[in-house]
Amino acid sequence: MDKIGDFRNLAAEKRYFAAYDRAMAECPEPGGVFDVETRHGTTRVYRYGDGGGPMALLPGLLATSACFATLIPPLAEHHTVYAIDTLGEAGRSVQKAPFKDIRDRASALDDVFEKLGLSDVRLVGGSTGGWHAVNQAIHAPGRLASIALLDATTVSAPFTRKVFRYGLAAAVFDSDRLWRRFVTWSAGADILDQPAARLVLAGIRCYRARVPFQVCPAEEALRSIEVPTLALFGGRSVVHDSAAAAARLESLLPHADVGILPDAGHYLHLRPEDRDLIIERVLDKVA
Repeated sequence: MDKIGDFRNLAAEKRYFAAYDRAMAECPEPGGVFDVETRHGTTRVYRYGDGGGPMALLPGLLATSACFATLIPPLAEHHTVYAIDTLGEAGRSVQKAPFKDIRDRASALDDVFEKLGLSDVRLVGGSTGGWHAVNQAIHAPGRLASIALLDATTVSAPFTRKVFRYGLAAAVFDSDRLWRRFVTWSAGADILDQPAARLVLAGIRCYRARVPFQVCPAEEALRSIEVPTLALFGGRSVVHDSAAAAARLESLLPHADVGILPDAGHYLHLRPEDRDLIIERVLDKVA
């Protein structure tokens, strides 16, 4: 990669951060806000709570820390929670150097943990954030205590063809209407009344990411993961075959705790009953 991500123009940047501030207003007031300088740029981190071991939250693609608004309060009752805006994507993190490969993405996050003085980190990732958690466990596991994956994409199963077909159509026509349909379809529910969902749309329309392509790790790489692992999949997720993803992960990581929430879509914590179960499983199994 010889380029870095950036906003399309100043007007797009202004529109995006208006949406960002509205979405972040749904989160509790953080106890600390950090802009962590690393070799690849500045990573925005929000700290919540002050008890227990550190837990870091990695959002889905373009979702930022705002996507965890409903999960942060109960998790922060038991842990010091660090919500991270993924470097290289839209958000308050600012990329300053290109990522050569996926190892660079792991080293960038490891730099953040080092600068914050964190070790034994419980790493929780949703969607693409789950892929990042796995990438970290493969390439830079030294500061990790465990990983929890919430319908992680391209870890043990590829995207469905519909993801590429719908996403390509929206990208080619650069249509707000098509992108709105794509986000609603991928969520399995009409979530566009939620500020966090509108923020994802703003990121799609306003920001141009330049990061290494996200692909499934090789079998030997997945088998190399040694940290305790929890993986939950949505039974109604449309972005991949959840049953196949769960079965393959179980076969490659026999020590992992793998489960399917039968009535959940890709965004596992949309339904309160699924959210409560996720919190219980995360706190019980990997925290």
